[in-house]
Amino acid sequence: MKTKTDADPRVFALPIGLDAAGTRTEFDSLGEIQVPAKHYWGAQTQRSLKHFAIGGERMPKEVYHAYGFVKKAAAIVNARDGRLAEWMGKLIAQVCDEISSGQLDTEFPLYVWQSGSGTHTNMNVNEVISNRCIQLLGGVMGSQSPVHPNDHVNMAQSSNDTFPTAMHLAGYGMVVSETIPALKRLRDALSEKADQWAQVVKIGRTHLQDATPLAVGQQWSGYVAALDDSIADVSRATEGLLHIAMGGTAVGTGVNAPAAFSEAVAEVLSDLTGFAVRTAENKFAAQATLDRMVRAHAALKGAAVTLYKIANDLRWLGSGPRAGLMELHLPANEPGSSIMPGKVNPSQAEVMLMVSIEIMASDVAVQMAGAEGNFELNTFRPLVVRHYLHSARIMADCCDHFREFMVEGIRLNMETIRKNLERSVMMVTALAPVIGYAKAAEIARETIQHDLTLREVALAHGVDEAFYDRVVVPLEMTRPG
Repeated sequence: MKTKTDADPRVFALPIGLDAAGTRTEFDSLGEIQVPAKHYWGAQTQRSLKHFAIGGERMPKEVYHAYGFVKKAAAIVNARDGRLAEWMGKLIAQVCDEISSGQLDTEFPLYVWQSGSGTHTNMNVNEVISNRCIQLLGGVMGSQSPVHPNDHVNMAQSSNDTFPTAMHLAGYGMVVSETIPALKRLRDALSEKADQWAQVVKIGRTHLQDATPLAVGQQWSGYVAALDDSIADVSRATEGLLHIAMGGTAVGTGVNAPAAFSEAVAEVLSDLTGFAVRTAENKFAAQATLDRMVRAHAALKGAAVTLYKIANDLRWLGSGPRAGLMELHLPANEPGSSIMPGKVNPSQAEVMLMVSIEIMASDVAVQMAGAEGNFELNTFRPLVVRHYLHSARIMADCCDHFREFMVEGIRLNMETIRKNLERSVMMVTALAPVIGYAKAAEIARETIQHDLTLREVALAHGVDEAFYDRVVVPLEMTRPG
């Protein structure tokens, strides 16, 4: 291994920041441009800020943090293989650590709406690394020497393979560290309620009409099982993001990248991130499509559908307090009206519905973007990563809020549940196998028409009292056989 020699430049221990005012001259292949002297970015970043200042949405910081790992891995491999001076590889890696840890977040100002390949963001990262390295070497800011943004920081790379790789790492990292754990915490809270209410019998509903009884715990076990399926789908689809495009460079052929570069970078990225990163078997698919991101977001959409159903059920079951279903007492987190004193609203459920709709709508944008792109490159990547990270973030946050401020504080309204059970008509279903469907239907119609109890009408129609009491038992009806 190469050791330090007198030829290696001195690296100064300088804090992050540039104590400079006004502007400095930076340059790229199009010529010179003035950039703010207090920032590390260069000419291409400045051009993007000028030409693509669209809306207020910036490229998510998680993409830049992931980019820190991508650039560090490339520098390590390039230095290890002798293509990059060892001192330079170490210095680039040092700055990449500052990026991944968020210390340089203010240096990444670009908007989401930019070149569809993510070229602007890739060059933003390259320029910041270059200038921060130059600062640490005591050089001239903007000189691109001795650390060049393209020749050194971007060595053996392209925006077309680094940006998809950063997208995948950012998306995978957020979902496995935040979204899936939040879904599991909500699932566990629902399961605890299901166990707690396993013996409480209530009237079921189908078509918004009364149906046969079931246990409250059984109803809630359905929510748990649905979330289990959603979590499994999200986990499985998210694993697909561990296949990365690095090494494909411009069009998937790997031009300007050495042999086995993709495998080596994937191995280093695994060490740096703790993720089981692997190189995509086919770089042409990895760069020409967004299919893995589309599938991963579709799984989030699927989970949003499940969350919507659960939240919608709970807000309806808690409707009232006098003119609604009122089977549940929902936590009172805040006043519900500026004009109606004492009103309490199911706000956490409403937020979950809105978040779910937002994720479903985002999936339309993601699938349309995934279907687009031409030939060897999909150029709708900034749109997709923005929606994916946004969906993952709001799902995680909303699951935790919904769990803490609604699910965990829900109580049963036993009086309503008891009254509904006593007045139920659809328990006549238990009689049908013996007295026949037609006679059971006649008893049900008369019970409803005259607002009587099922028991008194059934006995009036000749049903044996002992038989009725043996067969029409709500708890037993929840466990047939």
